[in-house]
Amino acid sequence: MSKWNQEAEKIMIDRFGRDTIIALSTVKNDMPYVRYVNAYYENNAFYIITYALSNKIKHIENNSTVAIAGDWFTAHGKGVNLGYFGKEENIEIADKLKKVFAEWINNGHNNFGDENTIILRVELTDGLLFSHGTKYEF
Repeated sequence: MSKWNQEAEKIMIDRFGRDTIIALSTVKNDMPYVRYVNAYYENNAFYIITYALSNKIKHIENNSTVAIAGDWFTAHGKGVNLGYFGKEENIEIADKLKKVFAEWINNGHNNFGDENTIILRVELTDGLLFSHGTKYEF
């Protein structure tokens, strides 16, 4: 169940329920680090394909609190490493991500035979969304 009301959830799906670029911020030693990532939104979370040995995952392992920003949207959340992209527990979301990211997913950037290719879920804890003069918060 989403923390957004029905109208806000529809806006979130319209904006981010596809391949979208968001800014993801992590923290290391009280210093913020931000980078752009391809992400997909559903059910109050963003999903990102990444590498387990990346700095973003190292930061999240030490401090799971993250911030994200996108099209007239900003939020805080908890970064959760779902593990290897190909593991059985990830089949359903991995299949969605393959479709959502179809334009670039097989461009050689990802190695799906490597168990360090993982899915990062950003579970939203609070957020602020603007749409046509309306402000939504949770």
